[in-house]
Amino acid sequence: MVWVWIIATLVVLFVLWLIGAYNRFVQLDNAIENTFHQIRVAMKKRFDMINQLVEAASSYVKFEKDVMTDVAKLRNINLNTPADVRDADAVARNVFGRLMAVMENYPDLKSAAVVQNLMSSIKDVEDEIARLRYLYNDQVQSYNMLREMFPTNIVAAMFGFREKEYLQFGEEIEQRPSAKVY
Repeated sequence: MVWVWIIATLVVLFVLWLIGAYNRFVQLDNAIENTFHQIRVAMKKRFDMINQLVEAASSYVKFEKDVMTDVAKLRNINLNTPADVRDADAVARNVFGRLMAVMENYPDLKSAAVVQNLMSSIKDVEDEIARLRYLYNDQVQSYNMLREMFPTNIVAAMFGFREKEYLQFGEEIEQRPSAKVY
């Protein structure tokens, strides 16, 4: 009779552990998804601000056709996967860099209050994106480690928890686009 209680207790403990491990995977999966959506929102905000900056600057200068085309591309970019986010980030950095180069040639443009405010806002969004990228990759690391470690790797296999992809960027990500206002 004692053995029945011991076995029943062990089964109950195992089921409780299994539920806890499963819930931890679900919690991390949802946190990763939430952070990814926050990155998408921040990047869309960045695209909108770059577009506003272009509109503010276009009243001062006539931009090259390819800059305007790239800005239009930014507005329509899909941000469904980490690879999409990486590609969109590269396009945004390219457009922003070219915009900054044009602004260097027009000192009156740089001193305009609207442009200064937009530049400051873009810097804030860049900081937010960097923070969210770090948080996303940290959550992915925790999830993937839990998925690979014994005995939770068994739970991951049982319930189909797949490896998550990190947000990886090229070396240019180490340098934030210049947003200097003199």
